[in-house]
Amino acid sequence: MRAALSLSQIHKRYPSFALQNIDLRLETGQIMGLVGVNGAGKSTLLRILMGIVCPDQGEVEVLGFALPREQAQAKREIGFAAEDMRLFGRKSLRWHMDWIASIYPNWDEPYGQDLLRRFDLQQGQEVRGFSHGQRVKALLLLNLARRPKLLLLDEPTTGLDPVARSEVLETLAEVLRDESRSVLFSSHNTADIEQLCDSISFLHRGKMLASKDKDGFLQSWRRIIGQATASDALAQHMAKLPGVARCKQNGTTFEIKTSAYSEALAQQLTALGVQIQSVEAMNLEDIFVTTVRAGALQ
Repeated sequence: MRAALSLSQIHKRYPSFALQNIDLRLETGQIMGLVGVNGAGKSTLLRILMGIVCPDQGEVEVLGFALPREQAQAKREIGFAAEDMRLFGRKSLRWHMDWIASIYPNWDEPYGQDLLRRFDLQQGQEVRGFSHGQRVKALLLLNLARRPKLLLLDEPTTGLDPVARSEVLETLAEVLRDESRSVLFSSHNTADIEQLCDSISFLHRGKMLASKDKDGFLQSWRRIIGQATASDALAQHMAKLPGVARCKQNGTTFEIKTSAYSEALAQQLTALGVQIQSVEAMNLEDIFVTTVRAGALQ
């Protein structure tokens, strides 16, 4: 099956930042979370996929179209929403819906009405009277009702209060699961990503650190707590074991975080004199922070 999007060896350099050697593939019908701190390069990458930014090097294919050469064809089937996008404040949401419908022939009015009810929005209200959360929902409605094959969401929950954020995520999760569409969702909030996405990619300082399905991350990463005679040599030895991303020593207590936990690793630690006290699963935030600190997966 053709991928919804594919990036190969993408480079883009600015005076103070650069995307480097980016390879990324999103399968059709999948939801991928792009995780990174502010300034990691998430917005630049999404703008490359939209044809707004042209890479210095590499190949970009979106929905079977090569960018930037065939970006006009691709954009007919892409929905894009970013936190910094603005609507016309003195116009109603209905005006915006009609405007989008006049541009995109795939506009689905019954679906738009359904989304109005799901998002609890008033189509006759002027946009300038919307809260930030309502504006986010309006942007999502205007994109979703076009029935795009690919949806690109750039930090859509940034700045929302906890209640609005929960409402947006719950409704978005329901809508996305109802449809067979491909989604790339960027955020620095790992809880949002963990709630919505099938696969996850970690981006840091313009480099892709890791990319695989969410369950793969959660099932393979473990935090191991053990006791052993304090030794710098032992700590260094443990840090070099396959899959170990972080080894922290506090007296005779060792904390080991690994991206590839197995019985074989446990046996290696035991053979080194470590008495394992607990093996714990790690959440996505801990996995991301550990990955960033390690620089890359082992």
